[in-house]
Parts: sequence; C-alpha cells; structure tokens
Amino acid sequence: MGEMLTEAQAEAMIFGFVLLNDWSARDIQQWEYVPLGPFQAKAFATSISPWIVTREALEPFRRHGPVQEPAPLPYLQQHGANNYDLQLEVGLRAPAMAAPAGICSTNFKYMYWSSVQQLVHHASSGCAMNVGDLLGSGTISGPEKHQRGSLLEISWNGTEPAELPGGVKRTFLEDGDSLSFRGWCQSEGYRVGFGEVEGTIVPAA
Repeated sequence: MGEMLTEAQAEAMIFGFVLLNDWSARDIQQWEYVPLGPFQAKAFATSISPWIVTREALEPFRRHGPVQEPAPLPYLQQHGANNYDLQLEVGLRAPAMAAPAGICSTNFKYMYWSSVQQLVHHASSGCAMNVGDLLGSGTISGPEKHQRGSLLEISWNGTEPAELPGGVKRTFLEDGDSLSFRGWCQSEGYRVGFGEVEGTIVPAA
C-alpha cells in the first residue's frame, strides 16, 4: 500500500489468464451510462472459463500491442511485449438453431492497454490488490468488422443486425440465446487452450 507498481512488478504479480464474459444489460446501460457510466448494467453476471492458463505457458506468444498515441504518462509506459497472440472466437446460438454460429473472431494482441498497464493504473490510486483478485481486460476488438468484440459493436448499436443461419437476426441478445467464448494460442505442433465459457439467457422469474 502507498507505493506505485513498476512494469516488472505488475507483470510478476499476474499469475495467469482466463476467458471472461462480463455480461452487459444494454437496456439498463442505455439509461444509466449518461452521465454516470455503466453501473448496474455491468454488475449482474460474470462468467469465466474452467481453468487458469499461467503467464509462463503464454510466454512464447508474447506480442507488442498497438502503438499508443499520444504516449501514455511515464508510469504507464512499457518496454516489454505485454500482449499475447491469443485467438478468440465468440459463438451465438438462438433457440431455433442447432449449433452456434460465429459472430466474432478477434485476437488479444489488439488490446490497446495491456494487462500490465491496467494493473499499474489500477494500483496507482492506492487501491489494494489481493491474491486471487480478477481484473477484466475490457472488450477486445480488432480493426475489421468481424473482429468487433461485443454484440453492441457487431450490430452497431442495433442499426446493423447480425445475420445468423435460418434467417435469425440479432441486434441484442434475447431470452433463450446462448453465447460461447473460446480462446487458444497456436504454435507449430501444439496449442495452449483456455477451454470454453458458455451462458444462456433465461427469462426473469
């Protein structure tokens, strides 16, 4: 407490990574995010994948993130490659569909703020961090349309419905929809996988 973290300290404190879906209730968020920002819209459900992939297992897949312009403040400037070549896919299965259809294919290397930077910044105000704390990276989107990392972006806030098999269209998730995340790092002859995290929307009781 009371001390800033360095890039090296923050990196050493990160044990590993999981896939995380911090579900967003967009109908609530539309009401509360101006001027307060998301609050209850982000607080009702979170899903994670079945196991933790250690930082050491991801070492061969380190990558530099996007060039940051303007340059961050000095305490957030990093010298190492703190992103990862981690392929991510999202599937959506509506009740009328037999199997999920891909709606997003992106990569963790596109993260503008690395996990190290986020931990350094989070601790900069004296916020205590404890063993086992889980931090979410935020939406991971790439430069192309198929790399948009949330349904809000994919449907462009409901103006461009996502086209699914069987004539199904979605702007936002509906009751009965199942959403699944998959992630892996691929090298020659082997793959480091994160498992799958899936959740289904059910009607309110």
